[in-house]
Formats: sequence, C-alpha cells, structure tokens
Amino acid sequence: MIKPVQVLGQPAMWLRAPDGAEVTVLLHGGQLVSWIPAGDQERLYLSPLAAAGGTPAVRGGIPVIFPQFAQRGPLPRHGFARDRTWQWVEGADRGGVMIGVLRLTDDEATRALWPHRFEAELSFSFCGLQLDVELAVTNTGELGKDATFEFTAALHTYLLIDNLRQAKLAGLYGVRYLDNLTGLTQPQELDPLGFVGEIDRIYLDTHAIHKGPLGLSTAMGRMTIQTEGFDDAVVWNPGPVKAAALADLPDDDWQRFLCVEAAHIGTPVTLAPGQEWVARQGFEA
Repeated sequence: MIKPVQVLGQPAMWLRAPDGAEVTVLLHGGQLVSWIPAGDQERLYLSPLAAAGGTPAVRGGIPVIFPQFAQRGPLPRHGFARDRTWQWVEGADRGGVMIGVLRLTDDEATRALWPHRFEAELSFSFCGLQLDVELAVTNTGELGKDATFEFTAALHTYLLIDNLRQAKLAGLYGVRYLDNLTGLTQPQELDPLGFVGEIDRIYLDTHAIHKGPLGLSTAMGRMTIQTEGFDDAVVWNPGPVKAAALADLPDDDWQRFLCVEAAHIGTPVTLAPGQEWVARQGFEA
C-alpha cells in the first residue's frame, strides 16, 4: 500500500509492505522519517520539536548529506540536498518487497551554490525486519563541455534507542577515527564502543579492516548495519550540553538516539561527465 500523507505539515509518502513493515519519507530533503519493521516498533528517531520545509533541516530520520559533509568546504553546512524538495519517482510492491525512489536534479538555485549538473537518486526497499537505502549520484554534464566534480556525502541516520548510556556499537575495533571534539586521529581501541555523552567521530576507511556489519545493541534489541560504497562512518550524538542549545531537540532527548552514518568523507568522490557513483546502507532489526 502506498499513499500520500502530510508529515510536519509537508508532503510525504507512506508505504506499507504486505507483512506490515512501514516507511514514511518526506519529499522535503528526500528524507526517511519513519521505519517500523514488521511486527516491531519504530526504529528511527524523529524529534518531537522537528520542523520541515525550511532551515534548519528536519531533526531525525535519515537526512541526505550532499554534496558537502559538515563544513568541510565552501557550501552551507551539509550541502543543500536535505533542504530541497525531491521528486517522487516511483513506489511499488515487488514480490512483497516495497520500493520507493526519489530524485533531485540541479537547477538555477543549486548551480548558484555549486556550478555542476547532477542527478541524485535516493532509493529504498524494505520488508520484514530489513531496510536498505541507496544513494546514487550522476554527473549529467556533457563530455568536453562540463567539468568533472568532487563531492562528499552521507546518510545521517538517527537510530532510535532507549538509553544512550546503555547502548553498545560493535565492529569498529582498530579503525582510525578523527575525533572532532579533540582534533586528534587515532585507532578505535575498545569494542564494543560505549557512550557517556557527546561523541563526534569520523571513522575512516572502515572496510579496510572489517568487512562485516556493525552491531548496535540496546534494550530495544540488536540491529546490524551494513554499508557498500561508503568508505567511512560517522558516529554522533550531541550530549546534554549541546542538546540543550538545539531549539529543535528536547533537552533530554540526546539519550534517545545515536547517529550511525554511512559516509564518504575522507576521500571525496570524483565524477566525470556521464559517470555515476552508487552506495548503500542496510539495516536489519
């Protein structure tokens, strides 16, 4: 079943698989804001103070970060994809698996910020206890006329948890990370990783050491997180002090989510006209 709905006062699409699994995606930002696996509970965090349709971006779900991660470049923080309206392309039931496709293409407004022709496509599929989210970017410029471009990207996934202090994330042992709180780069020495408050780390080239999925354990159960095409991973939570300074986040809600983001940051993606890059992040509850 697929039907248009309103979320946060903005157009969205709601999809339900034959087995009862559900996903809701905002057209603003092409942003998944809800995933309820079959027979399970909500697995994505969405702030009760979130607002859509402008800036800042919607706090929660899976914001699409493109073509710049954070402030690592001249563009607005996290680029512009999460702040623009995406086109709903397709939704379908394929043998019990629900799929959805959204698309964002360049226009005068994007080219004023980033002078390149592109097409970004967000595809998701789900059924049972699984969700896969794929981001594809194509340089739609003409050979000999338009430029090769570079970009960084991420799926800024807010995973709903019951208590951050009791959460454990396994699978990053030995991976080098940049700690944005200290500016230092070092290998991960604990596995699983526990949390006591603010964390802001970019784990670089995660597949160089570990080929398997990450495992997130909470009182809500265990979730596996698998990526393909994304070289890096980001683990983020604002902690109590920064959460209190965010107008779109209740003061205590930093304890209710952990961002485990599929990312491509350390080495930007380079695309010549006509080339495409594809990467995905998959979850199993």
